[in-house]
Amino acid sequence: MNMIVSMIIVALIGIVTNNSVGESGRAVDKTIQIAAKKFEFTPGEITAKKGEPVVLEIKSEDVNHGFSLPDFGVRGDVKSGSVLRLSFTPNKTGQFTFTCDVFCGSGHEDMAGTLNVTE
Repeated sequence: MNMIVSMIIVALIGIVTNNSVGESGRAVDKTIQIAAKKFEFTPGEITAKKGEPVVLEIKSEDVNHGFSLPDFGVRGDVKSGSVLRLSFTPNKTGQFTFTCDVFCGSGHEDMAGTLNVTE
């Protein structure tokens, strides 16, 4: 019976490991999903860790938008109904603003969010 319990534990460890480490043995990028719609990003506040790769998956739910995170040189166009994938690795801690930089109507100037990068 102890052998069965040991096999189950080994299998569970393998499942947990596969969720955080790829086949190459390196950490899998953290994926953060963001919805863009007039005139907000949801969620409006996201968190990442310094030095850990991040993939932002941004989907427009209405019109074309832009996504700009200038502190990390991250920028892209979010086409209506499609998903934009942006990859980067935060190299500093703090709070950083991301904005829509494609005019999407009256209220566009308030379309912004915050990236919190922790140690």
